[in-house]
Amino acid sequence: MREDGTVEYTRPYPSPNPNVRLREVTYWSGGFRVKGLLAEPVAEGIRDGIVYLRGGIQHVGMVRPARIAQFAQQGFVVFAPYYRGNRGGEGFDGFGGDDRWDAVHAVDVLKQHPKTDASRIHLYAFSRGGIMALWTAILRDDITSVVNWGGVSDIVFTYKERKDLRRMMKRVIGGSPNSAPEEYRERTALFHVDRIEAPFLLIHGRMDENVSLEQSLMLEEALKEAGKPVETWYFAEYTHHFPPAVNARIVRDLCNWMKGKGH
Repeated sequence: MREDGTVEYTRPYPSPNPNVRLREVTYWSGGFRVKGLLAEPVAEGIRDGIVYLRGGIQHVGMVRPARIAQFAQQGFVVFAPYYRGNRGGEGFDGFGGDDRWDAVHAVDVLKQHPKTDASRIHLYAFSRGGIMALWTAILRDDITSVVNWGGVSDIVFTYKERKDLRRMMKRVIGGSPNSAPEEYRERTALFHVDRIEAPFLLIHGRMDENVSLEQSLMLEEALKEAGKPVETWYFAEYTHHFPPAVNARIVRDLCNWMKGKGH
């Protein structure tokens, strides 16, 4: 077993974009070999880094090469952990449990990359990735900024609003909020936002039925009460998934927002 964040090996991965190079990375996290996908601009130069925190669980919401290449095209080195237990990685995806350390240690993987400015690491999270980003921002003090798009902030709230996920959550987490309250409380990052140093940008479609706007509103309120910087881009006409052209524009805008932070 090697030190957390240590890269075990990498292998080339087919890229959908001639301007972006992809590699699949195997790294150590909590005693497990975990896998993820790294995207870097082909052009030379030192770049800000983004840890891209995917949504879903197992094959649902898996990292898409075209998506992280889209962020690398904006001038970032991007690393997207699959989380433990996925795509041949060891361990068990706990939906915001000990697998949160896979996100925490992904920062170290990114810092080791020769094209990354190790002093400028951002987090981008989508859906379930929101809880991973929150814990990473709580457990690390070296995050430059966080963008949370349609992100989960409270696992109990997710259990209550997503009846279709309850069976999976009971299996993965070990019960319901009533039968396993400590497991759910232990995953709830909202209790610890006072430890966050990085500024947040919350993006959400008001018509989102996968992760309700309420999840971003709760996080916004918690951050403001703790005196933490938070900006919101809420869109009245969109759901969990935005139209491709709008999505591409918002990616450009949020990347520019990231680049302007921490200077």
